[in-house]
Amino acid sequence: MMKIAFVNGDVYLNREWSRDAVVSVEQGRIVQAHAGVSGRGAEADEVVDLEGGLLVPGFIDVQVNGGGGVLLNDAPTRQGIATIASAHARFGTTALLPTLISATPEVIARGLDATDEAIAMGVPGCIGIHVEGPVLNAKRRGIHSESHLRKLDDEMVDLLVRPRAGKVLFTIAPEYLHADQAKALIDAGVVLAMGHSDADYETARAAFDMGVTGVTHLFNAMSGLHHRNPGMVGAALENRSAWCGLIVDGYHVHPAAMRVAMASRPLDRFVLVTDAMSCVGSDQTSFELDGREIIVADGRCVGADGTLAGASLDMAAAVRNAVEMTGLSVAQAVDMASVQPAEFLGLASERGVIALGRSADFVRLDRAMAPQATWIAGERVF
Repeated sequence: MMKIAFVNGDVYLNREWSRDAVVSVEQGRIVQAHAGVSGRGAEADEVVDLEGGLLVPGFIDVQVNGGGGVLLNDAPTRQGIATIASAHARFGTTALLPTLISATPEVIARGLDATDEAIAMGVPGCIGIHVEGPVLNAKRRGIHSESHLRKLDDEMVDLLVRPRAGKVLFTIAPEYLHADQAKALIDAGVVLAMGHSDADYETARAAFDMGVTGVTHLFNAMSGLHHRNPGMVGAALENRSAWCGLIVDGYHVHPAAMRVAMASRPLDRFVLVTDAMSCVGSDQTSFELDGREIIVADGRCVGADGTLAGASLDMAAAVRNAVEMTGLSVAQAVDMASVQPAEFLGLASERGVIALGRSADFVRLDRAMAPQATWIAGERVF
């Protein structure tokens, strides 16, 4: 039974920085995590010298459409998921939900089954799936194909409530969600988020009351905040417990809007997401989505009409941007990329922090916060 010790770095240990700490790992779990013990670790079979860099919890991304040249919609297979996860591991993501952009029921079924297979086969980093749509408002569909949009019928509910190996996150426009459907989904363990919606304030609040706990990419593709019509953004900002995703790339949301949002509600209820497309971790300058060409330029993905089509963003960049654009501390930004996503998905006892008993998912960052190495369950994957 091999024991690995991580030494000589600034470790974000139990959500506090420790310069003199040793973190020891056996069988994919953290078995020792001690502050103030510089120089220890000699009893380990392998000692990882962090060389004065940062060791932080691996990032958890709940919205990953693609990576490494692959879109999940085009390759809803175990191999496709493995390629996407491997691409994002280079940027410190140790757990992710491969995400389906609105698709046919057949493709959704294939994606759900492929996720089960990926988890069963031990694909590093895959912890479930995010089904974004197809029950969305056509007015706020963004890049989602209108031809794929549909109602939440019994067939869709039955598909989503089947037992799965990992987490299932489902984004729906709340104006199309009924209380009995919400109960059936939640009772089956599905995590509900609202997005791509033209719902008014009252409808969004009612969805929270039904058990919706997430807001998919706050501000984007939803009814905005107006002083006489607070809309979905107003309902989300007022809510003190729901987790709100933010795409921090400088294109999807203006930094001032992000700062206002963070000042208006608990900071520990925000989650960094990438909304990454296939270009992340590849040299793609364009790709196709449902037959439409998407151009990748200047760090963003756009369709021919200028509509944003996901993002050319990785999680390490999102963390850096959160610090630079909003004034968060490194610790606060890391929490938004690790602790809070784990809590949102109900996985806080398993991952999200460097603490005794948790999965040994780490990323080593240099002082510029660029990833230097990534470990998933104690195995180095980058």
